[in-house]
Amino acid sequence: MKNFKVFNTENKISWCPGCGDYSILQALKEALFELDLQPNNTMIVSGIGQAAKTPQYVNANSFNSLHGRALPPALGIHMANPDLNIFVTSGDGDTYGEGGNHFIHNIRRNPNIVHLVYNNRIYGLTKGQSSPTTDLGMITSSQLDGHKTPPINPLTLALTLGAGFVARGYAHHRDHLKALIKAAYHYKGYAIIDIMQPCPSFNKKNTPEWYESNTYYLENHDEKDFNLAYNLATHVNEHIPLGILYRVEKNTFLERLDHIHTPLLKRQVQQKDLELLLDEFL
Repeated sequence: MKNFKVFNTENKISWCPGCGDYSILQALKEALFELDLQPNNTMIVSGIGQAAKTPQYVNANSFNSLHGRALPPALGIHMANPDLNIFVTSGDGDTYGEGGNHFIHNIRRNPNIVHLVYNNRIYGLTKGQSSPTTDLGMITSSQLDGHKTPPINPLTLALTLGAGFVARGYAHHRDHLKALIKAAYHYKGYAIIDIMQPCPSFNKKNTPEWYESNTYYLENHDEKDFNLAYNLATHVNEHIPLGILYRVEKNTFLERLDHIHTPLLKRQVQQKDLELLLDEFL
């Protein structure tokens, strides 16, 4: 009998012990299986960072891009082959720092992509520097007298820019996170899940105990109420809601491109004599 192990690889996982990435990886593979997806019709795209190692540990199509550049190739892949089920896995630095510009404009385009942001509020791969979501005043490996820049709030930013599916999960609540991933997949358009997670190696403040004390599940929530969603998204340090904050239908990027009737994958390629063109450069 088949199970989620169809998405396993033999690659040795190099995350630190206790890293939230393990739970996220498991939730993702179980979600892929329960959605009845297959390795050949699934694409995992990433940038650089601890979260960006995820495609190495999932038996599926994958593309590992530059730091902060996961969304542009994901969009290109989606346009070339809309039949692929595309999941982007990236960290808070990769998405909200180096990739902040792409994050903004990807929301505007609204392609049919699931984006999982592993948000541990620190740069884990490069040994604990502050990230865009690090709390003001937090001690880091490079800021021994405390982080001097206020953090951004990615979900209020996403809502302000017009994102249609905005959710927050927690890495160690795996079943709940799996349900969020499945809901994001079924959403037609860009779906972002900001996944809070501990980093036991470099973030000594936001521990598993801290998250358990400061999070709760949304219940009986009106997912179409923008003002309520925005208010809920502002809670990032106490009484943090987990679940789908906002979900409304919007036209997708490909639906707005009326002139593209046949994706690149399905177009017939005609061989032509290139010698006349080459002669122009000789």
